[in-house]
Amino acid sequence: MTPVINKSNRSLMRTIAHDRHGEADEVLHLREQSPPPAPDAAQVRVRVLSRPIHPGDLAGVEGGPDARRRLAGPRVPGLEGMGVVDALGEGVRHLRPGQRVAFFPVPGAWSDVLTAPAGLVVPVPEHVSDETAALMLVNPITLLTLLRAVEEAQHDQPGPVIQTAAGSSVGKLVGAAAVKHGIPLVNLVRSATGARTLRQRFPELPAISTADTDWRAQVREATGGRRPLVALDAVGGSLSGEFAGLLDDGGTLITYGRLGSGSTPLESLPLMRRALTVRGVSIERWMTRTPEERAEDVAFATRLAATAPDLFEVAARYDLAEFPKAVDHVRRTGKSGTVLLTSPPS
Repeated sequence: MTPVINKSNRSLMRTIAHDRHGEADEVLHLREQSPPPAPDAAQVRVRVLSRPIHPGDLAGVEGGPDARRRLAGPRVPGLEGMGVVDALGEGVRHLRPGQRVAFFPVPGAWSDVLTAPAGLVVPVPEHVSDETAALMLVNPITLLTLLRAVEEAQHDQPGPVIQTAAGSSVGKLVGAAAVKHGIPLVNLVRSATGARTLRQRFPELPAISTADTDWRAQVREATGGRRPLVALDAVGGSLSGEFAGLLDDGGTLITYGRLGSGSTPLESLPLMRRALTVRGVSIERWMTRTPEERAEDVAFATRLAATAPDLFEVAARYDLAEFPKAVDHVRRTGKSGTVLLTSPPS
């Protein structure tokens, strides 16, 4: 995967792509190509400066178990990032050349330059850093999506909520929201070190390591003996059955990630006997919301980035050409924050 870049040709841009599904370190490659042409009406061309590597980005590269191994053409990962407006299409009035912007969901973020629908490009507030701007849309919108799902699942019966992967970027946003809104949240992480770190960050919230042999008893103690009606699960895999077993009858397992390994057969869960519900939540469904609803979500995300930048933690930064190191960093156990891929300012 050693990239070969012709540095003498300044008219070309770099992009990371794959033409088949598989492990990221096997199928991704760096190449040069001509940048996109001038944008059409209602479009914006953006010179991308920074973009995150989300677990969903790597899942899209790997594909599902039924994914075709070869794609119809090269695909560039990434849906979120920030950069500078390079050119405007006809009719775009809310942006100006040279302005810092964030974007989502715009395919092809792992490129130096991309073209985006103007409606999916958001001005970055003056005092928000480039790093925070690169992260300010996906995770806050995911937070709102999860909070809505929790509210619907509780059926006007507020009670304890448990969440897995509580030390992840989204998990910390959920923790901050729980503290702010008084949600009785119990955080689950994979290690004792992670649990200690979370207790320091959110002393109001119990944090339990699933590596402890008595972690289930610790959850019951943390909830005062009440079984939660809702579990937020970003881990999935073989532990899904364990989390479902902690729920009260009529409870809902909200799954929104697959960070774990193995699998739990659906028929092994006592869905009928205990009236349990398994609900999948994905930010990919966000575009089905009305334009007004999406605008409210973006406004929330922008305010959060401006007022609480500490919630947008960066684990490391790598140049686009260093994507193999970046992908390896994403997979490190105990990683705190989000890994960014960067491009030079010019």
